[in-house]
Amino acid sequence: MADAITALVPMKAHSERVPGKNLRPLGGRPLCLHILAVLQEVPAVARIVINTDSEEIARVCEDSFAVTVHDRPEEIRGDFVSMNRIIADDLGRLREDELFLQTHATNPLLSAGTLAAAIDTWLAARPDHDSLFSVTRHQARFYDSGARPVNHDPAELLRTQDLPPLYEENSCFYLFSRESFALAEQRIGSRPLLHEIDPLEAIDIDDERDWQLAEALLGLRESPGGADRR
Repeated sequence: MADAITALVPMKAHSERVPGKNLRPLGGRPLCLHILAVLQEVPAVARIVINTDSEEIARVCEDSFAVTVHDRPEEIRGDFVSMNRIIADDLGRLREDELFLQTHATNPLLSAGTLAAAIDTWLAARPDHDSLFSVTRHQARFYDSGARPVNHDPAELLRTQDLPPLYEENSCFYLFSRESFALAEQRIGSRPLLHEIDPLEAIDIDDERDWQLAEALLGLRESPGGADRR
């Protein structure tokens, strides 16, 4: 399949701030299954690969979806390993695959439509842009730790909607090729494209507050009359 995308989804057993979060039920099923349900609905995604250090996570995912599981080597296990090393491990095993989408189980509100649109945008922008990553747009008055304004002049006091936007790398997804990863040695290449997504889809579960917010938004989305945007 031309322009087929391989989805890479790292999942580890340990989580410091939300213990066992990948297997913790969210909306009636383990968190790790939400992103897999979304990925299977994206036409361009030909393969889903899970890189994990957990036999239980592997079992739960394989019981529910058609996935390839990579058992994470001991030398890249733990909480302080760069995600680029885990991606490199995956790419070393996937010799025939050329285009990749890396996302996380901690982004349960991402929609298939958003991912499909991002893939279409990136494929159309290649080779001018060697990679793409998701961002959240902010138009607010920001200061650094020394109380110095970052993106505005306090004396001018522009309306917030007229301020130059800043874009947060929200870690929801990254698109890159084998070639761009090899050249940059990271998932963001030298000529990346920003892809803005809805802040409500950009919830990334890092702590209990994020979990509560994701749970509430998921409940609203799946309630009668709610907009299920997957």
